[in-house]
Amino acid sequence: MAKEIGEIKNRICNMVLQKMDFSDELSEEEVLKSVDDIITSLPERESMSLEEILDLRKEVYNSIKKYDVIQEYLDDETVSEIMINGVEAIFVERGGTLFKTDKNFSSKEKLEDVIQQMVGSCNRRVNEAYPIADARLSTGERINVVLAPVALNGPIVTIRRFPKSPITMERLIELGALGEDAAFFLQRLVRARYNIFISGGTGTGKTTFLNALSMYIPPDERIITIEDSAELQLLGATNLVRLETRNKNTEGCSPIEIRDLIKSALRMRPDRVIVGEVRGAEAVDMLQAMNTGHDGSLSTGHANSSTDMISRLETMVLCGMDIPLYAVRSQIAGGIDIMIHLTRLRDKRRVVSEISEVEGIKDGEVMLNCLYRFEGGRLIPVGELKNTGKLKGFEANGL
Repeated sequence: MAKEIGEIKNRICNMVLQKMDFSDELSEEEVLKSVDDIITSLPERESMSLEEILDLRKEVYNSIKKYDVIQEYLDDETVSEIMINGVEAIFVERGGTLFKTDKNFSSKEKLEDVIQQMVGSCNRRVNEAYPIADARLSTGERINVVLAPVALNGPIVTIRRFPKSPITMERLIELGALGEDAAFFLQRLVRARYNIFISGGTGTGKTTFLNALSMYIPPDERIITIEDSAELQLLGATNLVRLETRNKNTEGCSPIEIRDLIKSALRMRPDRVIVGEVRGAEAVDMLQAMNTGHDGSLSTGHANSSTDMISRLETMVLCGMDIPLYAVRSQIAGGIDIMIHLTRLRDKRRVVSEISEVEGIKDGEVMLNCLYRFEGGRLIPVGELKNTGKLKGFEANGL
């Protein structure tokens, strides 16, 4: 029956599009009226239940005006991730569990149309000449697209959904990501303008945690956010500038990378610079910003531990600048004050597994002083902050 419904849906879509020109300009009511008229005239309607008719009506509308079969998952707030592996395999993550859906696209052409609709909504392009693209929907979802010839089993789309309302630190405490004492400690550090770097693996909640931390920034400060695809949701910031990279496209527009945006941001009189994620040579510019008076800056990166993140930053800097390794480590030790590492546990919980202080350099290595560590199911204090200069200045001014 599902196959028959799919065939009926495709037939109705074609009939609606043939009946009306410029369907993108039609209102929801006009499209639905046309769909209803055609469904009413179908001979198959007599053998369909009311529920099947309503589902068919919704699917046809989504196919014409929205994102086809995945629209219902975009509308479902319990779905955190949508993975499209070609035409016939669609997976979703709900409540930390991944499962395959019974939905599929009617054709490769339809999937490609949906992809172009998605990336086009934020002025991005993806095709065989440029087969990889990062984009975002107007509703905030982050999209990664990989096409042929890079993707061998059809167009691949990964969609990361974020909560409609940013998760606060209070909510993270309720979820067991960290304790109240650690949250209060981080609040003092953010307000005292410590430079903080958040690391973790894929899906550990780095962006969510960065959003929560940013809520501690005083509302009168000028904040500039820099991202590949805009995801950050900073509540309470009144003097906020949001910058996003631009890919090279077929119209001849040159790319604008994170490095370009960081350099431009430093001329905008920022109180704080927030770099959504560093992946490459832009680490040089991020560290230079942290080392040249822009205290209180925040950023994130992929790594398996805080120590591993230090090593990755070293590699990133060396990709962007040919300088001695000792100088790179000096930049890291001088720029970053605090490292926060996030982990996803086997029970799917996302927790702060470590909070460390970048103590300095000893015997040519960047040294970390662990302040909090996740042990026995909770985050516990294990050390004392040594570089207290910013914190004492903050408290002396009664801030």
